[in-house]
Amino acid sequence: MRIFISTGEVSGDLQGSLLITALKRQAVTIGLELKIVALGGEKMVEAGAILLGNTSSIGSVGIQEGLPYVLPTFQVQRRAIASLKQDPPDLVVLIDYMSPNIGIGTYMKQHLPDVPVVYYIAPQEWAWSVNFRRTNRIVGFTDKLLAIFPQEARYFREQGAKVIWVGHPLVDRMQDAPSRQAARATLGIAPEQIAIALLPASRHQELKYLLPIIFQAAQTIQAKLPKVHFWIPLSLEVYKQPIEEAIERYGLQATVVSGQQMEVFAAADLAISKSGTVNLELALLNVPQVVVYRLSSLTAWIARKILKGSITFASPPNLVVMKPIVPEFLQEQATPENIIQAAMELLLNPSRREQTLLDYQEMRRSLGEVGVCDRAAQEILQMRPNNS
Repeated sequence: MRIFISTGEVSGDLQGSLLITALKRQAVTIGLELKIVALGGEKMVEAGAILLGNTSSIGSVGIQEGLPYVLPTFQVQRRAIASLKQDPPDLVVLIDYMSPNIGIGTYMKQHLPDVPVVYYIAPQEWAWSVNFRRTNRIVGFTDKLLAIFPQEARYFREQGAKVIWVGHPLVDRMQDAPSRQAARATLGIAPEQIAIALLPASRHQELKYLLPIIFQAAQTIQAKLPKVHFWIPLSLEVYKQPIEEAIERYGLQATVVSGQQMEVFAAADLAISKSGTVNLELALLNVPQVVVYRLSSLTAWIARKILKGSITFASPPNLVVMKPIVPEFLQEQATPENIIQAAMELLLNPSRREQTLLDYQEMRRSLGEVGVCDRAAQEILQMRPNNS
């Protein structure tokens, strides 16, 4: 059976790799041989996909920020569609990656309507839908939508999609996470040492808009707590040089780590992070965090005119329960001063930390039971044409 999977960016590559591993596991139990071709990244290749295009670093949030990626995205999308045309798969799985995947899904519906399309981790229309046009397109070409959040399942079901709520795949991934003690031992962090994880960037634009404010905040925190040490796990190796140069510029006591993201998270007393999937990973590991996000002023202005303040929250932990579990600072609010104040409170105020951990427990209940990737894989393999 030939499956085409399409996703982009660092988080999509991770989710794609977890899904491929589960698909292969489930295929063995039913005596099925799989060939997986994909748009994705290195993690998906390691899991066994044949890559048609590497999309892990082609991604941005925002209108102005997206301009440099328009051409590379179009080229990768065109290559994928040419492959689909020449050698149609038995099944298509789309993971997040909104604009390119809407293009691919629309192509499938128009030109290869007999090939089932599954959307797994749909775009967050349920959280910030501006109009129903995009939602209707997604529902129009999707034969089965595998939802990771209860609100997402409810939203798309109400719009007419065939929806199965499988839970969030990070619930599975966190089963392999080391304990705090083990992670600290691996990284050589003494029990009494204050370790703060800094997570400034998984996209290029974030080096420009987020790294300076996060590092400025870190600089002041270091002045207040001289024994603090910062840990920066790389999302992509290409960011190593600019991050190391910035560490020197800001005079931070910091270590850049490759390939040990989970250890850094598990060992941390606190994280100062960009908004994204990473916030859920930290929450599942019970790490208090401060979340920040900034876009260009032009993008922010356009978004406000269109969205008219309809984004309640940006970070996934807050979105899951629709309440402010973690402090998040967006746009003008994303200042070093705000980060420092929130960070120091989470580090030094035991009751504030305790409340965060209680809220994390509530959030955890909305993410489903362990076995998410296998449930998703079973639902996907049930869609194979000769199984209908």
